Amino acid sequence: MRKGASCIPLSQWESETHKHTQPLQPSPPASLPLPPLRATPRAPALHRGTLRRRRARRKRHRSAQGLQPPLHRLPERARRAPPSPLSFPGEPRGWGGRRSPSARRSRRRPRLRRRAPEPPSPPRALPGGDPPSPMEVSRRKAPPRPPRPAAPLPLLAYMLALAAPGQGADEPVWRSEQAIGAIAASRADGVFVASGSCLDQLDYSLEHRLSRLYRDQAGNCTEPVSLAPPARPRPGSSFSKLLLPYREGAAGLGGLLLTGWTFDRGTCEVRPLGNLSLSSLRNGTEVVSCHPQGSTAGVVYRAGNRWYLAVAATYVLPESETASRCNPAASDRDTAIAIKDTEGRLLATKELARLKLSESAGSLHFVDAFLWNGSVYFPYYRYNYTSGVATGLPSMARIAQSTVVQFQGQATLDCGHGRHLLLSSSLVEALDVWAGVFSAATEEGQEGRSPATTALCLFRMSEIQARAKSCKWDFEPTEHNCKEDEPEKVQPIASSTLIHSDLTSVYGTVVMNRTVLFLGTGDGQLLKVILGENLTSNCPEVIYEIKEETPVFYKLVPHPKKNIYIYLTAGKEVRRIRVANCSKRKSCSECLTAADPHCGWCHSLQRCTFKDDCVHSENSENWLDILSGAKQCPQIHISQRSKDKTTVTLVGVVSPRHSECVAKNVETGRELCKGQSPPNKTCTCSIPTRATDKDVLVVNVTFSFGSWHLSKRFNFTNCSSFIECPVCIGTGCAWCESERKCIHPFTACSSSDYSRNQEPCQVAVEKRAPSNTADGGGFKNKFSRTSPGLQVYIESIEPHKISTLGKSNVIVTGANFTQASNIVMILKGTSTCEKDVIRVSHVLNDTHMKFSLPSSRKEIKDVCIQFDGGNCSPVGPLSYIALPQCSLIYPATTWISGGQNITITGRNFDVIDNLIISHELKGNINVSEHCMATHCRFLAPSLKSSKARTNVTVKLRVQETYLDCGSLQYLEDPRFTGYRVDPEVDTELEVKILKENDNFNISEKDIEITLFHGENKQLNCSFENITRNQDLTTILCKIKGIRTANRIASSSKKVRVKLGNLELYVKQESVVSTLYYLIGLPILLVIVIFVAVGVTRHKSKELSRKQSQQLELLESELRKEIRDGFAELQMDKLDVVDSFGTVPFLDYKHFALRTFFPENRDASDKNESLTALDALICNKSFLVTVIHTLEKQKNFSVKDRCLFASFLTIALQTKLVYLTSILEVLTRDLMEQSSNMQPKLMLRRTESVVEKLLTNWMSVCLSGFLRETVGEPFYLLVTTLNQKINKGPVDVITCKALYTLNEDWLLWQVPEFSTVALNVVFEKIPENDSADVCRNISVNVLDCDTIGQAKEKIFQAFLSKNGSPYGLQLNEICLELQVGTRQKELLDIDSSSVILEDGITKLNTIGHYEISNGSTIKVFKKIANFTSDVEYADDHCHLILPDSEAFQDVQGKRHRGKHKFKVKEMYLTKLLSTKVAIHSVLEKLFRSIWSLPNSRAPFAIKYFFDFLDAQAENKKITDPDVVHIWKTNSLPLRFWVNILKNPQFVFDIKKTPHIDGCLSVIAQAFMDAFSLTEQQLGKEAPTNKLLYAKDIPTYKEEVKSYYKAIRDLPPLSSSEMEEFLTQESKKHENEFNEEVALTEIYKYIVKYFDEILNKLERERGLEEAQKQLLHVKVLFDEKKKCKWM
Repeated sequence: MRKGASCIPLSQWESETHKHTQPLQPSPPASLPLPPLRATPRAPALHRGTLRRRRARRKRHRSAQGLQPPLHRLPERARRAPPSPLSFPGEPRGWGGRRSPSARRSRRRPRLRRRAPEPPSPPRALPGGDPPSPMEVSRRKAPPRPPRPAAPLPLLAYMLALAAPGQGADEPVWRSEQAIGAIAASRADGVFVASGSCLDQLDYSLEHRLSRLYRDQAGNCTEPVSLAPPARPRPGSSFSKLLLPYREGAAGLGGLLLTGWTFDRGTCEVRPLGNLSLSSLRNGTEVVSCHPQGSTAGVVYRAGNRWYLAVAATYVLPESETASRCNPAASDRDTAIAIKDTEGRLLATKELARLKLSESAGSLHFVDAFLWNGSVYFPYYRYNYTSGVATGLPSMARIAQSTVVQFQGQATLDCGHGRHLLLSSSLVEALDVWAGVFSAATEEGQEGRSPATTALCLFRMSEIQARAKSCKWDFEPTEHNCKEDEPEKVQPIASSTLIHSDLTSVYGTVVMNRTVLFLGTGDGQLLKVILGENLTSNCPEVIYEIKEETPVFYKLVPHPKKNIYIYLTAGKEVRRIRVANCSKRKSCSECLTAADPHCGWCHSLQRCTFKDDCVHSENSENWLDILSGAKQCPQIHISQRSKDKTTVTLVGVVSPRHSECVAKNVETGRELCKGQSPPNKTCTCSIPTRATDKDVLVVNVTFSFGSWHLSKRFNFTNCSSFIECPVCIGTGCAWCESERKCIHPFTACSSSDYSRNQEPCQVAVEKRAPSNTADGGGFKNKFSRTSPGLQVYIESIEPHKISTLGKSNVIVTGANFTQASNIVMILKGTSTCEKDVIRVSHVLNDTHMKFSLPSSRKEIKDVCIQFDGGNCSPVGPLSYIALPQCSLIYPATTWISGGQNITITGRNFDVIDNLIISHELKGNINVSEHCMATHCRFLAPSLKSSKARTNVTVKLRVQETYLDCGSLQYLEDPRFTGYRVDPEVDTELEVKILKENDNFNISEKDIEITLFHGENKQLNCSFENITRNQDLTTILCKIKGIRTANRIASSSKKVRVKLGNLELYVKQESVVSTLYYLIGLPILLVIVIFVAVGVTRHKSKELSRKQSQQLELLESELRKEIRDGFAELQMDKLDVVDSFGTVPFLDYKHFALRTFFPENRDASDKNESLTALDALICNKSFLVTVIHTLEKQKNFSVKDRCLFASFLTIALQTKLVYLTSILEVLTRDLMEQSSNMQPKLMLRRTESVVEKLLTNWMSVCLSGFLRETVGEPFYLLVTTLNQKINKGPVDVITCKALYTLNEDWLLWQVPEFSTVALNVVFEKIPENDSADVCRNISVNVLDCDTIGQAKEKIFQAFLSKNGSPYGLQLNEICLELQVGTRQKELLDIDSSSVILEDGITKLNTIGHYEISNGSTIKVFKKIANFTSDVEYADDHCHLILPDSEAFQDVQGKRHRGKHKFKVKEMYLTKLLSTKVAIHSVLEKLFRSIWSLPNSRAPFAIKYFFDFLDAQAENKKITDPDVVHIWKTNSLPLRFWVNILKNPQFVFDIKKTPHIDGCLSVIAQAFMDAFSLTEQQLGKEAPTNKLLYAKDIPTYKEEVKSYYKAIRDLPPLSSSEMEEFLTQESKKHENEFNEEVALTEIYKYIVKYFDEILNKLERERGLEEAQKQLLHVKVLFDEKKKCKWM
């Protein structure tokens, strides 16, 4: 806000809703079809195929020249990509297009990825689209594998593990400050995420935060109480309990968001969906659970014309300390389910809208709430929050979808295997099926987890509805319709039950008539299950995996607009994940066989994609989905149709457009046949059967369809070796049925023997339904008989955990293994997946045998051993876990001799095979390690023969894979300098060993100390601590339990220190050396004292000499400055410009707005409610009552009073007569208050509405007088002051000047300066091309002026010379120095600028460029890059330099020492010089204010002064000083001072800070002229007061005469005043939008509505006004219903 401006802030005129966006750190993947961030035109991108072909050509070029990098150097994507057997030229791999920066970084640094088996057998792929190693084998829908030993997989196995789904490199991730407690997605307003005490609104891409709500403390999202994550599967804790968007899409209604929090005893709030920063519409307490660990589930629905919330919550917990804090009232403590009216003011609950708990129910944990078939369902389970035990089976409660609770019963849900916990819930509405994730209890630390711990069970809703009975089991129903002792059990759909070791969440949907279920796991995986026709679960596919293995949140949320995305929440992160990895399936048949309804084959792209990603997908022939079936995939066939030709055809569904086909001999390049398609048919071509063609071994066939191609290579080399018809024909060879042999397709066979189209020898693929047992295993006992009398016994398996790479040496122990044969191990994981059958690798002896286990996805599997095809003997669970991850090596520095204890922390270390130190010279060194799950310990090996400083890499070997774990630095061995022995008591000895400082962290485990004494006797010393000083490190150890400590100390000889492998003998510190120190130290001290005294005396003499020189210089400076100041006062004369052109007055509207407010704004149209309010405030009694009532409110601040007064002035701008009467009434009321206390203080400050109203009234009424009489001398004063200031140096950075009126703005650190006369040539521009304009002007500038200051003076000279401005702004022009034929552009900062120490840049000046008198300067228009006014930062300086010795030198010889000896008081004469220069102009201004032109005072002044005189008489105030003060406070103080300090209120000019400082001095002198007190000023008084001390008495006499002249004028009649006010009102019609002011006034009225209404009721005669006020409120409330306000 400007100094002296009105107190109304700008923000009151314009209120916008700001949506703060916060970009996410990772970039979205390039392949995701995100909406564009900006609509700027872009160059057309190259086709993906074009880019791919270019890359392929570069790759072939590298290979041809031997530039192909070795395999281990290739990016992992390139390493994992085998050639596709069915490809087309330029086939793009993956999604194509440009990659995001994060994706490019991930290519440069291969990441460890874990593999999970997928249904199809061809090679897998990463989300990016590249296939991995072809080693992967399918484990679903394949015939049983014959038992075989699993060979170790070196590099390919590692790559197989890397082929896991994406792990977060490319997916958008939103990271919150706290763990996420709730998430919801609205249809149009983004995603809402609650974490800690915050709620964030994100866009759908998760890249930007649209708004944020701080629920507990503003600016702070931290949890009020720290919430530790519970041991799964116990339910988690959260401060956010409900997050429900509703009313979306309702006709004429905006969407709402219902949020529930534990704060304020379980509060619930209703907010507009569009922006969280808007205040809540309604709220109520005790709606949700107030305990962070308590459960809440709810759903909002419509009943009649209102919206209701059905909510179930755990309102009471057994903990006593929490119960007292927030438990509800006693009458509500047994409430379980309630129905709340969301449109009620406090979300109230009706008496019949509660369902209460039964006495025996205990605590219920509610998991979800959903609507189905006119009822509300609540899945829940009984849970003891103290012990963490679930008692009994989970249940489903059902109530009617109504306005009151109508309990419709409960039923229990039996998912088997003791699974009493319900973790997640999802209704598949299209199928009328409910899915739940159930879990059995586990031990601490997840140790009790088994393959069958959790399960996905599906229940038919119709069966739940039919079996639900309304009995007194968990609730208190109003009616009973059953007699059973316990609820009826509902069994799940057996075929769809999926048993898994660690499920956490489920979401189900239906896509293309296929049921798709997404499952989250406790180790961060997202699984996808597709149910068959009979709701049979398939083996789940891992579509995403979180690298950090954070457990997935219990709620999975689908994208509300794009069904190809799902939001995955885990810990503090939310990710947007694609619902399928279509691109990993490389062929059409593989794509469609996978039966994923989200994926299909796109012909134009020749890729498996989402439908939206396929160009022209609306063309059914361009897109094949799973309903088409794999048979519709296009396939190239070669078959002999007759004896003399072989036909090339394409079968399957393709677009019947124009196509071409060609078959070529790959070896020679010769075309064997070529053809084009007839209309609406596919191309075919025939190869004649010739004897010469039987030598053609490799044929490439290509079909072209415009922009895409399909090709296949046929190899006929081994035709004769195939003995089965399907294999023969599948490779393109021909089958002779009569001879039962396979032949080359270009050779003849009897005509009746041709097998066509594979039909005669098609073999059906065997299909095996996955076994699906409810208990997840079904293995028999541990004994297996192989022959009569022989019993094989299985005892255990080691290890119990292996990595996802598998393990080649798993040992099974037991008995009688050598007697058995045909031994296999069977692994059974997820119930719907195929078992792994592995043959024994080696029977080591009778009790031990070894197996080699294959790689697998992360999960727990049951293991059993089968002998001779008999029963399978269980061994126990086996866990497949992720590869190890390292987080820290400590210590990271060790000594070269080795042996120090090193610890590595991280996770999954219990699956490593061994730990390796990798050295550049010594290679890999195996070290013995001791590993637990989260840490490994090992002894650093010795590298004694290596160089002293070296770095080694710590690696972990898992199978044949080496994982980098970090680096370990080796330094030189520690150096010990000696030891000291201190006998503290006779039984204890203290040994201090001194060591040079180093960077080693030595622990007690690393060091062993032995003291040798007497005749080679030794004592062990116990390590105590290590102390590091500035010079040495001290190791302290103690020897305890001895008797002769002093004797041992005196006879000690040496100390042996063992640090790991390093063994050193340390000698005792020499006593003689200590004696030398004691003698030499005093001598050295005496020498130092003598030297110091000598140096000090020399420096003292030098300092005295320098001070004498400085005093002489200062004296000389003082004499010169005082003489110059005296001469200037006597001789200097300022040429005041008499003609300064037209005065740039502001129009009335802007004058009034700058006086009332900083600026104006637009408003809405007038309506009925505003018209009624306008009429109401024209009721004088009502308006006065409202003002007095508002002023009595404690929170009606001074700022509010100013605002109200200004809005009232604008609203009554055209009713000035009425406004004046209001002013009179309020002033009288104010006098009544002031007379009781101190009448002289009235109108002194703006503390009431009337005081601000008086300021505004004076501004309105005196605007004409100001413009006609005072404006011109006022403008002349500002112009003259500017002219005087610019005559001397002005510092650009601080705005201080040599010539000023204000001591605070005095530039006393001024260098020597001189005037430079410039010859300025102005370039002719279209904005100013008049012929009579003078373009060659002489301009005087100072050599210390910056280039910017020179521009301003040049512009002012042009204006003075021509009477009109140049036509361009300052920032649009450049100055150019012309020296002969050379030109140099002049800039404030360029390459030649002087840079002082600390990087401070000195601005260039006229003197810097060495511009002399008479130099020519050209003014021309900039080409581009216009910048606004530059404000230089702290790293720039102009005339005031930083106080530093180094800065003195940069000034050169001419300035050296100048600002070093400056004294501020030397330049106080400049204040007097400036005062003298403007004195005549200032007196002219003052006298224009307090003079009476034509012996007439302005109407407003005469009227109000007479009013004050009359009020003083009425109140019998005889002191004339009181009336004088009243008049001074009302006119000069409230109006003229505001004008004098703010010329920008009156003129269209810019006020600089320096001008503001000078005008403050003038305004102070002006007010002193009106003061009645005599000023007693001494020599120590402020210069601002002393400057006009001599003039003030003269001014005071003139003011008294002014007041007397006004009083002596004849009084104004009421008609004259009314006529004046009426004319002023007419002048200002349509200047303002009064509706804005009326709206703002109403906001204050409605804020204090009850207080105003109560006041009106108590006042007599205001009954009608009271009715009108109520009517106005009704009108405004109706208006609110029509739109958001």
